[in-house]
Amino acid sequence: MSQSHALSDDQVAGELRKMTAFIRQEALEKGREIQLKADEEFAIEKSKLVRQETAAIDTQYEKKFKQAAMSQQITRSTLANRTRLRVLGARQELLDELFQEARGQISGIAAKDAKKYQEVLQALILEGLYALNESNVDVRARKKDKDAVKKAIGEVEKEFKNAVGREVKVNLDEEEPLPDDNAGGVSIIGGNGKIEINNTFEERLRLLEIDALPAVRETLFGKNTNRRFYD
Repeated sequence: MSQSHALSDDQVAGELRKMTAFIRQEALEKGREIQLKADEEFAIEKSKLVRQETAAIDTQYEKKFKQAAMSQQITRSTLANRTRLRVLGARQELLDELFQEARGQISGIAAKDAKKYQEVLQALILEGLYALNESNVDVRARKKDKDAVKKAIGEVEKEFKNAVGREVKVNLDEEEPLPDDNAGGVSIIGGNGKIEINNTFEERLRLLEIDALPAVRETLFGKNTNRRFYD
């Protein structure tokens, strides 16, 4: 004969409480596990986002820094170029004034000292004769220098013959004189009119200006001026 072991209501209620407590405990532990996992994943994701944002900020800062540095460099270069141009302009203006003053001084040579001027004309004509080495040449001069040039020609023909050993005929071209506003000097024509040696004061000063400009710059503005400002 079998014996029935039926649970009383109190026992059933007790078992239910145990099961409920067990399930609740399991749920709590699972919840804590999920929370820890979530916190861990959040921390990882947060760290990742922070690194990404930091890298983006660093990249942006570096880009802006480079842009600022480039802008500053351009500004400095622009200011330096403007300053350089001002300095160059001022120096060129001073040099132009210097040579303009020289032009004014040479223009007054003939009026101040006729004898000295004739000697200069002789030297200029003789230089042309040596360069051309011809037996017949023409000379052009200002109309107001006509008498001085004729006297110079007479002396030059003698000097050339003594130096070279043969005669030369120098003709004053009165049909095509040099302009009256010319500073002075002469132009020697040879090669049947095809060769001209410009020995006017203005041309000689122009050549002197080209040749002497580096030395004049150094004298006025100091050494290394040409390298710094004119190369």
